[in-house]
Amino acid sequence: MADDLLSPAASGDYNADSIEILEGLEPVRKRPGMYIGGTDERALHHLVAEVLDNSMDEAVAGHANRIEVELHADHAITIRDNGRGIPIDPHPKFPEKSALEVILCTLHSGGKFSGKAYQTSGGLHGVGASVVNALSDSMVVQVARNKALYEQRFSRGVPLGPIEKVGQAPNRRGTTVTFHADEEIFGSHRFKPARLFKSIRSKAYLFSGVEIRWKSAIDDGETPAEATFHFPGGLSDYLKETLGNAATYAEEPFAGTVDFNQKFGQPGKVEWAINWTPARDGFLQSYCNTVPTPEGGTHVAGFWAAILKGIKAYGELANNRKAKEITREDLISGGCALVSTFIREPEFVGQTKDRLATTEAQRLVEGAVRDHFDHWLASHTKSAGAILDFLVLRAEERMRRRQEKETARKTATKKLRLPGKLVDCTATNRVGTELFIVEGDSAGGSAKMARDRKTQALLPLRGKILNVLGAASSKLGTNQEISDLTQALGTGLGTKFNLDDLRYDKVIIMTDADVDGAHIAALLMTFFFTQMRPMIDAGHLYLACPPLYRLTQGARRVYALDEAERAMWLEKGLGGKGKIDVSRFKGLGEMDAKDLKETTMDPQTRKLIRVTIDEDEPGETGDLVERLMGKKPELRFQYISENAKFVEELDF
Repeated sequence: MADDLLSPAASGDYNADSIEILEGLEPVRKRPGMYIGGTDERALHHLVAEVLDNSMDEAVAGHANRIEVELHADHAITIRDNGRGIPIDPHPKFPEKSALEVILCTLHSGGKFSGKAYQTSGGLHGVGASVVNALSDSMVVQVARNKALYEQRFSRGVPLGPIEKVGQAPNRRGTTVTFHADEEIFGSHRFKPARLFKSIRSKAYLFSGVEIRWKSAIDDGETPAEATFHFPGGLSDYLKETLGNAATYAEEPFAGTVDFNQKFGQPGKVEWAINWTPARDGFLQSYCNTVPTPEGGTHVAGFWAAILKGIKAYGELANNRKAKEITREDLISGGCALVSTFIREPEFVGQTKDRLATTEAQRLVEGAVRDHFDHWLASHTKSAGAILDFLVLRAEERMRRRQEKETARKTATKKLRLPGKLVDCTATNRVGTELFIVEGDSAGGSAKMARDRKTQALLPLRGKILNVLGAASSKLGTNQEISDLTQALGTGLGTKFNLDDLRYDKVIIMTDADVDGAHIAALLMTFFFTQMRPMIDAGHLYLACPPLYRLTQGARRVYALDEAERAMWLEKGLGGKGKIDVSRFKGLGEMDAKDLKETTMDPQTRKLIRVTIDEDEPGETGDLVERLMGKKPELRFQYISENAKFVEELDF
């Protein structure tokens, strides 16, 4: 695509009228964690993703083909694209302000709500650019539009002056954003070239029509100072590079792209690439509208459903009776996959968009991938046979291990002196079982009525457990709560911990949505981190997400996790008639079984947070745990002093 200015026809109706406003900006600096997930290094790098996603949306929409990302010596970041440029004309609702100023200084403003300016986009809530602005001590935005160059400067979310025309731009177009993260918010955290380089390169794989140029003035000894990313093969190229020279069961990966509009009459598409290898553990990296979804979601469920049904059908045609025993677990073992979907108005869990929740995405992705997989298997018989044999072998190994574990669990249950207050499940094997660690007997009562007796067990705790970092090791063996928890899990502690003895598939911490509940959860996570770390590494530890509010309007009922979500529903409305009644849950014990099941315990409707340790910086996790939970109060005081300025309202 050429760099000359777009014609009015090409620009379409993307102007100030496209920018919609939902509410103001005030909460961001007070509670940055609500918008970017914290104030740590991960949250800092998320700022770059928010701005980069806007440029990627322009590229995916067909209005840009080049993006430049530059890391400056002072750790400022510049992101430049050759798209249409943010509208700079006065906004209809605020004639005294430009549309650019409204976008940068107002939460829930943008051109992605109605779908007129973008059919699909990574930015949905209209908070990305404004949040970055609010959390930067300096931001400069330049827009090349209508053959002129415009500029506006901001600091901590406040305009330093009106938008100004600073020159002519006859052969230039697009938006340039330069920002410097505020040290009052992020402290000593700094951008890491290697981390930025990796995330930027993955963006280029996700859209073959874009070229991303990287430049860094900071030398970390491993990251190139300059690089250009352009991958016409998309995810297929990404997978081949990731696997390198590893042996694979298919000569070429099963890869493809399907336009939903052509197949289903809906905007969007899905792209995928998968192969199986004996050389490494399987993985799946998923994306929606170029945004990483590390916790997967409905698009991932649809993809695996298509692959599973396809391989079982092929096994039936090949008269391999054992193929019917293959499960998703077998597919994932050794299966290396990449899935990227583009859909209109996706629903994510949380502002950081870790998991896709759009129900329709599962049907679209499964329908798109299934037909192609059937044809691929039929036309690649050598690869299909090798994959089928491998998966059948994995299924046989899994069933053998399950039989051994069933026998071991039955024997262990008979031998174990299980805690008297443990309400166990009836399942005889670990697969699919869950242990909810609940706060107090009253919460346990509601949870007992809400649980699935077959797969869900409960262990009520009385008060706060021992802080294992602040206690002598001799106290661990004599503490009743820790003893009950260890016996219920069946694993042992510290050096005696054995992951194979874990009696439950998921261990879920379910505490009240208040300060005391958060403290109990922190103590439990400290316990698991120090005494049962392999359980976290293997992905067995989770946090439940009970709501803080219930909102009802006539027959319509919704739940809000926090104040921000409550405010959003009050602003948006529930779609019913009459006054909206708001009920606040003071604790899990006050929730009836129906509410608790629907919001927190039912796998079909609940939200869970998997507890993970940052693979890029595992040492930082240990350091943070020691600072916050260790024996040295001066370290804890230092951390609180550095971060307490973000907290102005505590829920006691």
